[in-house]
Order: sequence, then C-alpha cells, then structure tokens
Amino acid sequence: MDGSDRAGSVRVRLDVAYDGTGFAGWAAQPGLRTAQGELEGALAVATGRAAGEPPRLVVAGRTDAGVHASGQVAHVDLTPAQLEALTRRHDGAAEVEGVARRLTGLLAAAGDLVVQRSTTAPAGFDARFSAVFRRYRYRIADRLTARDPIDRHRTAVSPRELDEDRMRAAARGLVGLHDFAAFCKPRPGATTIRELQALTWDRDPRGVLVAEVRADAFCHSMVRALVGASMAVGSGRIAPERLADLLNASARSNEFAVAPAHGLTLVEVGYPPDADLAAQAEQARARRTLPDEPR
Repeated sequence: MDGSDRAGSVRVRLDVAYDGTGFAGWAAQPGLRTAQGELEGALAVATGRAAGEPPRLVVAGRTDAGVHASGQVAHVDLTPAQLEALTRRHDGAAEVEGVARRLTGLLAAAGDLVVQRSTTAPAGFDARFSAVFRRYRYRIADRLTARDPIDRHRTAVSPRELDEDRMRAAARGLVGLHDFAAFCKPRPGATTIRELQALTWDRDPRGVLVAEVRADAFCHSMVRALVGASMAVGSGRIAPERLADLLNASARSNEFAVAPAHGLTLVEVGYPPDADLAAQAEQARARRTLPDEPR
C-alpha cells in the first residue's frame, strides 16, 4: 500500500527549498509567479499527455509573498504513466528519486526554486495533515555590524537595537495551547487555536537576532505577528507581560506591526513515525478546541 488517495497511483514526497523574493507566496494565483504555480507547471510539462488528471501538490505550510523555505515539504500523487514520463524511463522501472532531478532541471533557469529530494511516501503520509510541527526562523539585524548586504534578502532590519532579554521574557508567556486570534489575520471559518511549542531568541556569531518559532501549525501571518510583537517588546514600546495578556483578545491586535516577510524562512517540517502518519492526519483534520471549550 502506498500513501496515495488515487487507485493505482504513487504518492511522492517532495522536499523543496526556495528564495521567496521573486514569489507571490506558495499558493498558485492567476497571473502571479508562485512556488506552487512554478512546480505544478513543471509537473505538467514533464508529464505531458500521460494518463490521469494533471498533478496537483499538497504542501505542509503555505508561505506568504516574500517568505523563504529551506525545509518545505509537499506531496503529489502520480499515475504510473506520469511517473514514467517524469523519470524518462521506458523499461518499467521508473525511479521516484528521479522526479527531483527532472523537476529541478525544468526550474533551473531562475535558480530560486529547487526540489532537493523526492521519495516514495509511506502509507498514510499527507504533507499537510500528517505534520506534527512546523519550524520557522526569523532574522533581524538591529546593529550596523550585523548588517550584511549578502544576506539582505533573508534578514529584516531594525532601526534601533532590541533587548533580547525582554523578548525572551515575553516569549515564555506565549508558549502552549492558546487562541492566537490577536496574532492572526482572520479567515472565515478558520480556527486560531494553535499549540506554540517554542519561541526563542538568540544572537548568531555576527550579532544577528534570530528567532526560532515552532508550532503544530500556524494561522495566517501568525509567525510574523509574533515577531512583530516581540520587536515592540524589545524596543520598549510594549511590556513583556502584555503579549500573554493579548491571548485573551478575540481579534487581531493593532498594538504592533507585523514583521516584514523577507526575514522569515520555513526551515523544517516534522512528522511522526510512519506507523502514526495516518492517525496524525485524521486528528489534524478535526476542529481544534481549547481544553475547556466544547467541540
């Protein structure tokens, strides 16, 4: 049994990296260049007239315009004919590992999107719903000595130095299962309950302030809102304890600005052992509630 929902097809896991500077986000949008659009376009070219519906991708986390990824994960279901076309094998021994090479070859002209690895997905695998965490990294240069022109597309700039001790204190009050409505852009029918597993602040050897943010999942613009709120704390505009207080708010807060997109990178998506993939996917599809909230 493979991980596919389509009879006779093979589910392929794709590990993807991209520089988000030239993309209007992950999700395909008419008339705009997106990571999904480029990848699905390459899939369509490579599979040509092979039998089956055009391949469509399911992704672990949709990134916004300008956000980067070094550890994005997606899956695609391919018919045997599509897999053969993608790997250019005609001896009945199409190799899933060849999918990454073929797609990256078609995408190589721009160089800002790479399929690093393609593997046969284990039974029950769903790139989105089987994930148990997503980990993001945010970089801020708040000192002149930390500003490196080579890293300018992946590092935000703060005009004033930030106090990381205050930011760490604020972060401690946010970790756990909460309603993050104050830190999310609302979407109709979508829950804002998330489990924030980690939010840490440290400086790298050059002095760049680096946040590591991990949660079971993130609602729209949540990471950038958490960073923006932390920056307001670090600059002294908001008290550290105020961020925990905002967890009681029922709507997006206007007390801080959302951090710029280009400082953010999706660096890792975590999955449980293969035997638990299907159960995790089923659980993740259920509506999230807080412990004392009726389902």
